[in-house]
Amino acid sequence: MTTDTAAEEWQTWTERRAAAASAPHGTLALTATHWLEPEPAELPGLPGRWWAADGAVHVEASAADGLVVQGSAADSGAGPVDGTRRLTPDTSPGAHLLTLGEVLLVPIEREGELALRVFDPESKGRSSFAGISAFPYSPDWAVPAVFTPFEQDEAVLVENADGRERPLATTGKIAFQLAGEEHTLTVSRAGDQLSGVIADAGSGRESYRFRFITLPAPDADGRTVLDLNRAYLPPCAFADHFICPFPPPGNRLPLVVEAGEKQVLTK
Repeated sequence: MTTDTAAEEWQTWTERRAAAASAPHGTLALTATHWLEPEPAELPGLPGRWWAADGAVHVEASAADGLVVQGSAADSGAGPVDGTRRLTPDTSPGAHLLTLGEVLLVPIEREGELALRVFDPESKGRSSFAGISAFPYSPDWAVPAVFTPFEQDEAVLVENADGRERPLATTGKIAFQLAGEEHTLTVSRAGDQLSGVIADAGSGRESYRFRFITLPAPDADGRTVLDLNRAYLPPCAFADHFICPFPPPGNRLPLVVEAGEKQVLTK
């Protein structure tokens, strides 16, 4: 791939990132994450009563409340909530979505805990969004890397953006060179690809306090590419109600990475 082609593809990627974040139900639209208890309770700004039980989110409401379960015409469970409904979270097959007018409600599960996320197209985040700042593209920040898997996956306890510690599943390390120096980063599986949570000497100043990376699937010899031009902001950079993991130990590079997304811009 030529440098011009790579730069053009990177530009398209940056434009798609901004469009996805600012979509009516994109990351900027998140206004709440309500963690649920076993006992039914009302949630601020929402009708009905909500609780967690048997690995699912439950709601009790009447048709007049306006809650609607989304689905295809063949889905007999789709339609207004009128009584008690069991809602499958996002980590399970057949996950449910609900709407309340233009507001989207998403049942989620994280480490065995259940919650309801609220995406409001009228959020302050969407109305004040002015783009995502990024370093200029440079081919120097796209380097070969070699992936070495652990003998077995490891769960590393890391702090999350909400202040709680949660296990982060890791699967191995990548080794690479930047500016003639050897470096390694711990990464996780993301389908066939690899993903990582990283920081660098400029994090919190030149860029957000940490960022995410995705690498192509390694070949049979573990070879892949680390393109730091595509280091991207975590969801919690766009809305406070996301629970992003911080970098695991050893994932802070000792140099300033002048590549990738920097900050969310506001009007």
